[in-house]
Amino acid sequence: MDKTDKVFDGSIPEIYDTHMVPLIFERFAAGLAGLVAGLEPAAVLETAAGSGVVTRALAPKLARSARYVVTDLNGPMLERARIRQPDDVRLSWQQADALALPFGNDTFDVVCCQFGAMFFPDRAAGFSEARRVLRPGGAFIFNTWDRIEENEFADQVTRAAAELFPDDPPLFLARTPHGYHDRDQIEADLRAGGFGAISIETVADISPAPSARHAAVAYCQGTPLRNEIEARDATALERVTDHAAARLADCFGDGAVAGRIQTHVVVARA
Repeated sequence: MDKTDKVFDGSIPEIYDTHMVPLIFERFAAGLAGLVAGLEPAAVLETAAGSGVVTRALAPKLARSARYVVTDLNGPMLERARIRQPDDVRLSWQQADALALPFGNDTFDVVCCQFGAMFFPDRAAGFSEARRVLRPGGAFIFNTWDRIEENEFADQVTRAAAELFPDDPPLFLARTPHGYHDRDQIEADLRAGGFGAISIETVADISPAPSARHAAVAYCQGTPLRNEIEARDATALERVTDHAAARLADCFGDGAVAGRIQTHVVVARA
């Protein structure tokens, strides 16, 4: 992982929340929230919460007596999540590293994490921390993106960026969000982290966008791909965005567009 892969600052959190969240995250957040709420947990920890799409989906489903701790390593993203969430005495917000959680052993019934494990520099260590803070019988519920070729918008945007930087292509999307897709490796890392009963389900869906331009802005300007582009040429962001939009329009048509998207949903028991 490149050191810039976890940098979500400047205008990225807002564009991420207004473009990326409805494009690819909301549909899976609803599913993850349903899995967590179905266990009727008394205490939930969310790691790598991002701009709070799971938090907004899950909080209304939890019992009035439940406790819900929402964390993220990135302060601007966590603040974006906090200000978008209605006041709720059950929720608390804390900047925290998923690899060094500031909570005691056996504290939570569920730990959930949407599309965050790919950013862990040591996945087994991150999973071990989730296992440590879970009560006996608790569940760690998370998802990861499948290979980039199964996620058409991300694949085409990566190809478009590579066409403009052929000698040093910006590969953030392939390297990190779509770089942790091997189911056998995920299971091996969970077992190394102390989990026994593990279920992994691959889920396919369709990602809709109001336009090719909307999807291009989401990926090029609302993710750390932006950092890679600007590191190569500080003036290139709009040029790459325009090129990606044109490529998406060529692939998916004018007007509203839709592309295939695929993820792995994981439930691991303590």
